[in-house]
Amino acid sequence: MPRPRYPKGSGPRPPALPPATQTVGQLVAETLRLYGSRFFAALPVGLPLAVADEFALDLSTVGRVLVLAAAAPFLTAAYVVACAIVFDMRPGARAWAAAMVTGTLAFLPAAAVFPWFALAAVAWLALVGHVVPAAVKEGLAPVPALRRAVEVARADYVHAAGGLATLVLVFGLTRLLLGLLLREQADNTIRVSIFLADVVLAPILFLGGALIYLNLAARVGVDREERRRTRRGSPGRMAE
Repeated sequence: MPRPRYPKGSGPRPPALPPATQTVGQLVAETLRLYGSRFFAALPVGLPLAVADEFALDLSTVGRVLVLAAAAPFLTAAYVVACAIVFDMRPGARAWAAAMVTGTLAFLPAAAVFPWFALAAVAWLALVGHVVPAAVKEGLAPVPALRRAVEVARADYVHAAGGLATLVLVFGLTRLLLGLLLREQADNTIRVSIFLADVVLAPILFLGGALIYLNLAARVGVDREERRRTRRGSPGRMAE
């Protein structure tokens, strides 16, 4: 019986849509592409979440809230590093300080509700969580960074919330599958499997968050109809 033949690709991958018109699906694809190209630089970004997850295992809901709150500065630092990778820049001391202060304060309310209602935490971070990339990329002080975060979120809140929720969903499902695979194939304990899965997959959340900021910043002052016209006329769209 002859082996089946499959058509080969007709050319290179279509170019990505510009940030102002990227869909949530392409946001995820660009996040994975970026992570693959900067894998070793981005891998340490997942350590704070992996460590926090280890401490939170087997704790009550209140205990998980306390662990997340205590981990807020470390998760913010991971986000700063991810922003530096995405924006290809080295933040100065003032940008680091502003991002750490605003990011930690912005994350605390999300930490308080995440174990009970994850979607509420996602909705909150989609509104104010962009303070970190605002401080890193634009060098803003804490209060202007917060104003900028709300401004870009309002430019397309559906994309902000939908993109972040999709990244969280991709992370959660892939983490579950990878954790099960590591446990079965490598005969590891549950804790070790979860830790390794978190380290490998958590950078997706932080890198994707920085890319969402770029998408939103490009949409400030651009209405939805104009974005639709741009998307229809984009070379990346026509190549699909």
